[in-house]
Amino acid sequence: MGTIGHGYGSEWHLLRHLGYHRNYFSQEVLKVTGGNTIEWLDFKFSPKIVALKNDREFIGLEFIKDMQVQEKWKSFWAQHGNSQNWDAVGKIHFDNRYEWLLVEAKAHMSEIHSDCGAENLTSKQKILLALEKTSQAFGNESKPIEAWLENYYQHANRLAALHFLMNECVPSVNARLLFIYFYGENRKNIKCPQNKEEWLGIDKFCELSKRVHDLFLPVNPLGAEVRSKSNGG
Repeated sequence: MGTIGHGYGSEWHLLRHLGYHRNYFSQEVLKVTGGNTIEWLDFKFSPKIVALKNDREFIGLEFIKDMQVQEKWKSFWAQHGNSQNWDAVGKIHFDNRYEWLLVEAKAHMSEIHSDCGAENLTSKQKILLALEKTSQAFGNESKPIEAWLENYYQHANRLAALHFLMNECVPSVNARLLFIYFYGENRKNIKCPQNKEEWLGIDKFCELSKRVHDLFLPVNPLGAEVRSKSNGG
């Protein structure tokens, strides 16, 4: 788990929503995913006895207890260095079945940009192969796969986890991705979107993309209403 800002940043706002506004938050999530109910998993405790670091996020796919899935994941994705760290993980229920919901949250523009930091050649080759398969699954024909290793690597490796669960596992492990974009935060010298239009999106055409959802949430709905009225909305 990264350092949680006091009163700012995506981890802070997600913690607020899961702690103080869970019903409201869950309903907003269900609206964009189409689920009936959602069950959030508790984070694990961390051995670090440090303020705001006594807990840790789920890493990779450790929340799935199926050993066949775990062994296949080891062959698909590099196990050295930092794997996917999920801001939240839930089980979203659809009538008589459930699917995993993997959550990544952002609150300002600089949180989007990330590069692959793998230094081990074998690990980097494994990541590249996994991203190539993922890119094909998402119908990417315009951008070279090397672009997935730079700038938007974090976004790409989240897509890779979804591709793995849905396409590499037999039978498929039903899952969805949820990217949460908080807006309305005010920080000096930090570009923070003030409405959902300021976050950039991509067109989604392929079948797998139907399992990737975007949720735009104001850090404070009441504050968003006040700003809208002051702007003549």
